[in-house]
Amino acid sequence: MDSTPPWYAHVALGLTVWVIYVADRLLDVSLRGSDSERCEERHRFHARHRKTFLIGAAAAALVAVLLVVFRMPFAIYSYFLIAGFFVVAFFILSLFSNDDPQRIPYAKNVVAGFAFAYGTAMTVHVFLPSLGGGGSMGGALELMKFREFVCFGVLCVLNISAIDLWEHANRSTDPEVKAADEIALSLPLTLLGAAALVFALLDHEMTTRPFFYAILTGAALLQILNRTRSRFSMESLRVLADAALLVPLLVFLAFPQN
Repeated sequence: MDSTPPWYAHVALGLTVWVIYVADRLLDVSLRGSDSERCEERHRFHARHRKTFLIGAAAAALVAVLLVVFRMPFAIYSYFLIAGFFVVAFFILSLFSNDDPQRIPYAKNVVAGFAFAYGTAMTVHVFLPSLGGGGSMGGALELMKFREFVCFGVLCVLNISAIDLWEHANRSTDPEVKAADEIALSLPLTLLGAAALVFALLDHEMTTRPFFYAILTGAALLQILNRTRSRFSMESLRVLADAALLVPLLVFLAFPQN
């Protein structure tokens, strides 16, 4: 079996992530109302076009299911229990999350970040039987031990938390709160970047260096945004934070793949 994930694996993953995103936006609006302080323009946009998004999400979910059932290897099913746990935990935290805009939903962000990392990683891991993938719960659990998974998961968590921390700092006039929000993002980004650099240098065979250099790039870009965020609007920061996860992909692809 070719170890490179085929196109339909990427499509199934992308559609699934989008369906979860839409469901989360619509759930937020349904629970809190479009006038809630925690609801932003992206929530209100989904509320205004609720019917269209529901139809689109249903169609996307159907296509994703068909791709999994008819195109993905049978081994993918062994990963679904953990994936389902992440998704259920995410929506439970969404249902019971505090509506206070002064509280940052760290637990939800951690689950969301690692859920995305797991979904992305399992799509690759299932095509790599030599690394433990190939059809057992052991393979799914083994996946979560890889330092690549942990680093990518932390980067996703920090990417999601960055917006919450920036918004929280903007709402506060207390310099101590602003300083705490600054440290809450800059410190883990620095540690993640340092860990990625160490892991890259320790890989003398250079098989994982492109990946860890990509993680380092993502952490550095988020750190730059964190230090220069006063120059941008919050909407611009949202776009730039997403771009900070896309640019590392270009860095990864620029290296020769072993």
